[in-house]
Amino acid sequence: MPTTVAETMTPQPTTIRADQSVREAAQLMDAQDIGNVVVVDDGRVVGIVTDRDIVVRVLAAGGGPDDEIRRACSTELVTASPDDPVDAVVQLMRDKAVRRVPVMRGDELVGIVSLGDVAMEHDPNSALAEISAEPPNE
Repeated sequence: MPTTVAETMTPQPTTIRADQSVREAAQLMDAQDIGNVVVVDDGRVVGIVTDRDIVVRVLAAGGGPDDEIRRACSTELVTASPDDPVDAVVQLMRDKAVRRVPVMRGDELVGIVSLGDVAMEHDPNSALAEISAEPPNE
């Protein structure tokens, strides 16, 4: 059973520049069948955005698909190191009420770990793991 974040994370997460559009972020998520992208500015990780963030922070607030994605992203990031114990990241997710944590080695983005990743690795028979393993609805 994996014990470190490096053994559980998804390496090389998808990124988008902060000045790119909401539409481009949505197209990336659609093309790669993912629900979030990491937002970067000048090569620095500055946030994370989910499909729900786009709906709530942009569309519901009167924005549109041509708005910059920085409008939708969460900027108070909770991050982990690849060497962190998975249990510590699970506790961090609980404490901060987040479902996804970018994994950093210094200033370099090296992965992302989600609540679903942890469930599939550590409790594969749980409802969350089973749901996370299923293909998306079409």
